Amino acid sequence: MTKDFRQAHKPTEIRLKRDEKMLEVIFDDGREFRFPAEFLRVESPSAEVQGHGPGQKQLVAGRRHVGIMEVTPIGNYAVGIKFDDLHDTGIYTWDTFYKMGLNQDEMWSEYLAAIEEAGLSRDP
Repeated sequence: MTKDFRQAHKPTEIRLKRDEKMLEVIFDDGREFRFPAEFLRVESPSAEVQGHGPGQKQLVAGRRHVGIMEVTPIGNYAVGIKFDDLHDTGIYTWDTFYKMGLNQDEMWSEYLAAIEEAGLSRDP
């Protein structure tokens, strides 16, 4: 069986800004997204965070100061991100970045509300 890894959106540039703990992704349609490392870490597309099915997402706390150590290409459809807390199993496809970028404010608000409701902290 052959997998189809075609993506609807393709980046023209990905910039890691280590000092700012930020990843910038610029797409071929001109959209630009700035992702804080903490956001990418707590919303990682990994099974560790997202689970293996609906309703299994894990709430990740204590990552306010997480940084990105490296960004590694995966084929021509994604990157892997290694965070300085050593999490490195999420595969961020171009379409994942695009969707995250479009929904970042809502996703972040939901995360902050969930952390508060659970009595957890963004601080380590």
